[in-house]
Amino acid sequence: MTFLETILEETLQIFKKEGIEANSEEQLIQKLDIRESTYNEMFKSKTDLVKATVLFDLETQEREHVRILANAKNPIEEIMLMLQDGLDNLKTINPLYYVDLQREYPDIWKICLDHLNSYSYHQISDIINRGIIQSLFRKDVNLQLVTKIILEQLTMILNPVVFPPDRYNIREVFRSVFLYYIRGICTEEGGKMAEEFFSRINNK
Repeated sequence: MTFLETILEETLQIFKKEGIEANSEEQLIQKLDIRESTYNEMFKSKTDLVKATVLFDLETQEREHVRILANAKNPIEEIMLMLQDGLDNLKTINPLYYVDLQREYPDIWKICLDHLNSYSYHQISDIINRGIIQSLFRKDVNLQLVTKIILEQLTMILNPVVFPPDRYNIREVFRSVFLYYIRGICTEEGGKMAEEFFSRINNK
């Protein structure tokens, strides 16, 4: 890991633990334990730091997805492992991270949405399509529509207007929306696999 990647990883952990706006630029420099001159060589502003950190996070997630999916035996397990990873991540992220990102950095939040609509769309669509071919997902599933619904559900879950983090546990919202929806598009065989996976998640 390069020095820049180390700084971005540390920044990401601060943002996800405390929220983006919890610290000023000066406080971040202090917490990162680097010289102000070094910081200024790497980032033009706090917005530039946030953008670099978010892009680093998206790239890291893509590498992690490759690792996760390598352990799956079938498309049901693939999508369930992806959901489980999402649940585990949300458990460790302060909801203020997403609130700050959407409210204070809309252009950077748009990068996240664009990533969903390109990388995530094709990934989910491919998994569901292979599940249909293997008779684990229903053959009458509208592939494009179902993929779009899953992505829109994720955007909805992360919208602080729809689910204010002070009133709702985002991890529980995630579970309630996605786990039951996925089960609904499964065949009988796929549903049994999904139920077994749900049971393992609930017993953790």
